Amino acid sequence: MDFVKRTIDLAMKNVEEGGRPFATVIVRDGEVIAESPNRVAQTKDPTAHAEILAIREACKKLGTEHLTDCDIYILASPCPMCLGSLYYCSPRQVIYITTREDYAPFYKDDRKYFELDSFYAEYSKPMGERRLPMVQRKDDAAIKVYERWKALNAG
Repeated sequence: MDFVKRTIDLAMKNVEEGGRPFATVIVRDGEVIAESPNRVAQTKDPTAHAEILAIREACKKLGTEHLTDCDIYILASPCPMCLGSLYYCSPRQVIYITTREDYAPFYKDDRKYFELDSFYAEYSKPMGERRLPMVQRKDDAAIKVYERWKALNAG
């Protein structure tokens, strides 16, 4: 099976149905484990990106949070949220079919604090210099949550 073509077809079908132009197919041992188009427009959920939805489905189906023996096909280079999800599930490899630079003349997804052209640079800035207002309200009791987790999960 041509998983690149399947990813493209899934994204095209989503566009034809009013969705956004992104899709993900997750494969293990030559078999599709999970797949999803981007469902943000349909669900009004800004986290309903194709990668996130497909990773959730694959992990549920396989009963693990680790996709180390899977290949993940994505239509375009991932946004920061999806890139983080891809790192977290640790697939064997990610195959991306196009890049933001390639699709930029046709698609733009800017938000109040997010433009693809400059967003990755936000990560390297100190918290107080980022465009998204972030204020720490330190409370020493918060660390007790992590101490308790360690106590319950030590060993």
